[in-house]
Amino acid sequence: MSIVYKTRTQLVVETLREKILNGAIKAGQPLRQAALAEELNVSRIPVREALLQLEAEGLVSFEPHKGATATELNINQVDELFELRAMLEADLLAASIPNLTDEKLEEATVLLEKLNQSLGKENAANTWSELNSNYHNCLYSGATRPQTQDLVNTLNKNADRYIRMHLLWAGGISKAESEHNELLALCKSKDIDKAVAVMKQHILGSRDEIKAFLTEREQLTESAEQ
Repeated sequence: MSIVYKTRTQLVVETLREKILNGAIKAGQPLRQAALAEELNVSRIPVREALLQLEAEGLVSFEPHKGATATELNINQVDELFELRAMLEADLLAASIPNLTDEKLEEATVLLEKLNQSLGKENAANTWSELNSNYHNCLYSGATRPQTQDLVNTLNKNADRYIRMHLLWAGGISKAESEHNELLALCKSKDIDKAVAVMKQHILGSRDEIKAFLTEREQLTESAEQ
């Protein structure tokens, strides 16, 4: 039974995620479980599980007396989140590279292979997001700066919905793959300056593409309402 529910839950997750990201479900719009279950021809259980997963992705929030609603995707938040990430992750990488052991570089190589292999598979965005985080954290592991790492992990959790959106809608995966390969090669050659430059470009390039996507999405929504 659990396998059936998981399959149904995943279908509901993907349907609702797409509607939130493409603007069919508006920010603040209530997501009533009974209505969604009827619309998608499933029981309430997979709907409830799907809403909880989307809450973890930052696309849904649960509020007292209102239930689940779609959260707002905010262009201004993208600027702050990704610029902070670029600054802190560049510092972590620069501090880490001199201390990266052959074992850690091999671990990063294996993670990168898994990352590239995950593309196109079922639930690719979720798998890719987790492996992507593990890959970056592996490259930062030589920094031994736990407080900075905690801040980066928090920022990445807040940025995750935008990163997933980038992967699903803005073609971010293909570009990220070549940048990840370049980054690993620079870490192996201990070229700190170039590695930091690629890292900043990697994060800020994502920011620009996400902002462009959100701007286009807003314009389409406005046109549809006129």
